[in-house]
Amino acid sequence: MKTMSCASHSPYRTRSSWLKRAPSLIDLRAMTLVVKLGSSVVVDDGGELRADVLDSVCSQVAGLKRSGENVVLVTSGAIARGVRLLELGIRPTDMDALQAASAVGQGDLFRAYEERLDGEGVRAAQVLLTLSDVSERAHYLNARQTLQRLLRWGVVPIINENDTTATDEITFGDNDFLAALVAGLLKARLLVLLTNTDGVFTADPRSDPAAELIESIEDTAEIGAIEIGSTSQFGRGGMNSKITAARIASESGIAAVICNGTTAGNLTLVASGGEVGTRVRPTLGGAVPLYKLWLKYAKQPDGVILVDAGAAARLLESGSSLLAVGVVEGTGDFRAGDAVNVVRDGDRHLLGKGIVEFGASELDRIIGRKSDYIREHFPDAADEVIHRDRFVLL
Repeated sequence: MKTMSCASHSPYRTRSSWLKRAPSLIDLRAMTLVVKLGSSVVVDDGGELRADVLDSVCSQVAGLKRSGENVVLVTSGAIARGVRLLELGIRPTDMDALQAASAVGQGDLFRAYEERLDGEGVRAAQVLLTLSDVSERAHYLNARQTLQRLLRWGVVPIINENDTTATDEITFGDNDFLAALVAGLLKARLLVLLTNTDGVFTADPRSDPAAELIESIEDTAEIGAIEIGSTSQFGRGGMNSKITAARIASESGIAAVICNGTTAGNLTLVASGGEVGTRVRPTLGGAVPLYKLWLKYAKQPDGVILVDAGAAARLLESGSSLLAVGVVEGTGDFRAGDAVNVVRDGDRHLLGKGIVEFGASELDRIIGRKSDYIREHFPDAADEVIHRDRFVLL
């Protein structure tokens, strides 16, 4: 297997550097491993379950459980499985057909995991989530508490997107985004993204024989330029989605590994710090607080606030709160406590996202006003339109 030669300043590194830092599995007992299985790992091109792969993965999960590791599985494949069971031939495009196929495939897919884990003496639980379940703070925290309770009981949660109720606007893609959010809310020690390729390559290895495996990515800000492959027939994510998920995990202070889930033993090898796939190291400088991670990636915006150049500069350079005097316009039907995107007036550059302290109608009355005016006319309101602690740069 080829490796990518790198200069010392490159964001990509050889494995020798991170292997020396990799903790042993024994040192991480009772920690949590989040493992995501893509559609291409779970089913073949015809929609049939990859029984040998699921046998191997579930056996490895049981072994990790016996060694003291908490394991959470995030799985794709419900729609693909439903398409096969219904003998539809190809993946539907209509939302109602996709949701119906998911409803058929979801139970069959969970049973495939449950039966295999039960044979290993491990209990499983099905957990279905939509983006709206983690877009509201209370729901987000409740999901975390539920998952933590299952882990304390020694249960392996089997998580999937609830495709039956999801919509085009409320979706996790191929569950890579969902897996990254789950890893963040559980403060997992590692996110493993199992796919049908050996990792991230410098080009698509299916079309470029010179493509080389990138063994380690040190800086997630540099990975956007990597040439990556397309999705499978049934999957929605592809390598783009996995790299985004790895970036989210990295910002959470969590290492991520993208590797081949169809190769027996890879999951166990990854969990023990072995040389496999592409490892993305946590962002230097510390993890993004969980609240801001939720705000950045899970909370959906309900409006847009345009700000002038001075306010934009303060938000970008000094991390200041957004005051009404710097607001140019607000659009959308948002209320106090909703999330809004903050955009620079003129070039319409997206600056960030924050929780607004005023509803749209109230904001219209204070646009461009100084704090003294707000205190006089809204004595019980906050001084800021968006407090810096409730704002994230995008």
